[in-house]
Amino acid sequence: MSNLQKRILSAIVLIAIAVVLTWLGGLAFGILSCAIGLSMFYEWQLITADRSTSVTRGIAWVCLIIVLAVLLLSQHILLMLGILFAGAVLVAVLGGRQFGYWPAFGLVYAGFPSIALTLLRGDTGDGFAAILFLFAVVWATDIFAYFNGRALGGPKLAPRFSPNKTWAGAFGGAAAGVAAGVGLAAFVAPAGGVSIPLIALALSIIAQIGDLGESWVKRRFGVKDSSQLIPGHGGVMDRVDGLVAAAALLYVIGAILVTPETPYDILF
Repeated sequence: MSNLQKRILSAIVLIAIAVVLTWLGGLAFGILSCAIGLSMFYEWQLITADRSTSVTRGIAWVCLIIVLAVLLLSQHILLMLGILFAGAVLVAVLGGRQFGYWPAFGLVYAGFPSIALTLLRGDTGDGFAAILFLFAVVWATDIFAYFNGRALGGPKLAPRFSPNKTWAGAFGGAAAGVAAGVGLAAFVAPAGGVSIPLIALALSIIAQIGDLGESWVKRRFGVKDSSQLIPGHGGVMDRVDGLVAAAALLYVIGAILVTPETPYDILF
């Protein structure tokens, strides 16, 4: 099987799993969110292994597992956030300036999006629609940024972070993300309001920033793929870097403007 065939098959399987578990919600979607967080942190530890110690890695793993256990059992927001950020501070202090910051940041990078995704989904139809909105914006952004960039070329977006991304791809991806978000919103909630395109644009931009950030980390450590967990695609981080950044932003917006318990109400 060629690498392209592996990529296509893996993408179909992953999309199907993501949509089905999103539709099921509850524990099923919580497990998906936790699996994403655990996979991301595993890959983060692989990438940054020379900038951590066994002690900082061990403490970070324990904190992440406790946070995800609370996420599955009770979804107590303050408890999860408290453990997550207290663990990150502890890891940073113990590791010191030389070793502490990479595992500490990785703990938050993997843990917070798992919390955000699960709370965005909730147990309602609006939560289901919010995750579909997130998928639509991020996937459209990724696809059209790639093809628009390859077709049009032009000036590089951030060559120090990712040498292949272009401004044409970024603008094309953002336009596609907004169109996909507005289209999805019009289908599931015609009265979604004028905030929908603005939120979609913000999510598209932050998704591309998340992609650039992950590319910079890999270049910083001389790594091409975050792992080989997904046939033909590399690692989980390589596939969800934009999604987790957008999920974190959408949750923060919803938590601030609406409520931390039902952040999806910001959309519908």
